[in-house]
Amino acid sequence: MADLLGSILSSMEKPPTVGDQESRRKAREQAARMKKMQEDEKRKKAEFRKRMEKEVSDFIQDSGLQKKKYSPMGKIERSILHDVAEVAGLTSFSFGEDEESRYVMIFKKEFAPSDEELEAYRKGEEWDPQKAEERRRLKEQAVLEEQEASQTQARASSPSSNYRDKYSHLIGTSAAKDAAHTLQANRAYGCVPVANKRDTRSIEEAMNEIRAKKRQKREEEEHGAGGSSSS
Repeated sequence: MADLLGSILSSMEKPPTVGDQESRRKAREQAARMKKMQEDEKRKKAEFRKRMEKEVSDFIQDSGLQKKKYSPMGKIERSILHDVAEVAGLTSFSFGEDEESRYVMIFKKEFAPSDEELEAYRKGEEWDPQKAEERRRLKEQAVLEEQEASQTQARASSPSSNYRDKYSHLIGTSAAKDAAHTLQANRAYGCVPVANKRDTRSIEEAMNEIRAKKRQKREEEEHGAGGSSSS
């Protein structure tokens, strides 16, 4: 617009020719109109900035507000609002897929939006903190359940667990835990210590002793039953 106005004004500086008075008059009128348009545009920008400064100031002073959404506006107005927000120490973003629907949101620094909230606005969705918190809790719960399942599976396949459960009824819970701990500690070295070998022989002897006692008891019962029938 400024270039066109300059071109009109420069053409007016040329010496007039016969019959050129009407065209010069029209050129002056056009230049005056364009100058007025420039002044009006400048005035509107100043008024818009002043109005935005007032709204931003009210927004900052209202402790109950965390963010503010504006109606769609033009590129120049959005630029002015972003500048006002930055000067005031606020965070601002523009959203909307096309130029006609682009709008600005301003946020107080302590309530700056998360990436998840920004993504919702970019998709044209409303942000619901309660639903987001519920999704976060469900996600954390799923992670914890997965960790617990992994730990349970690891314990089930652990030699210490098998060792303790298998032999605790023979050598006692404390002894089984100690033996399992010793076995687990030496597993990385690829060998079985002598102490574990002695423990293994003790278990085998205990099992043999139990079997022998059972056989002896069974034989005594059979012998007693045979004596009763003969008398």
